[in-house]
Amino acid sequence: MHQNSRIEQVTETIKRNSDSVYRLAFSMVKTVQDAEDIRQEVFIRYIRKKPAFESPEHERAWFIRVTTNLCKNLWKSAWRQKMVSMDATFVQAAECTEPPVEMQMDGSVKDISGDTAEVLSQMTLTDEEERVVETVKRLPIKYRVVIHLFYYEEMSVEEIAVALKLQPSNVRARLTRARKMLKNWLKEDV
Repeated sequence: MHQNSRIEQVTETIKRNSDSVYRLAFSMVKTVQDAEDIRQEVFIRYIRKKPAFESPEHERAWFIRVTTNLCKNLWKSAWRQKMVSMDATFVQAAECTEPPVEMQMDGSVKDISGDTAEVLSQMTLTDEEERVVETVKRLPIKYRVVIHLFYYEEMSVEEIAVALKLQPSNVRARLTRARKMLKNWLKEDV
């Protein structure tokens, strides 16, 4: 019984944090494949380390910290520095004939094609939204992370400061600088 409750707790924690870990990883590494790899590694570390969280904020901060560290490690890796960037995400998705599946904790496979269709329909952006997303991707990583956490994850400056181990004034300064850069770049593109 104890093992089942641990599995249920782990499953719930993963479900609760999966989307935010993926979105943060994607905003930092810019490819679906790398973001998926990062998300998988974050949850492997969670399962192995079995951290005890004091509060939901502590849990969220732990997942953000591990995700950002893994993304930074990816960028520093020798393999990554020698890699040529090719964004073939949509080509691969269009060519895929297999229905998307998800491996369950018990080893079974679940068809998630309905989930994927829903996600893809939500991902459709207007030209203006696409322009903003591409402009955010141009930001240096330290600015892109705070923009992502503030606007997409709706975290407060104080929560971001705790998660990134920064002073709140540093977070505010990064947000201000990032907004200024975005404003200038978006003006240039018009």
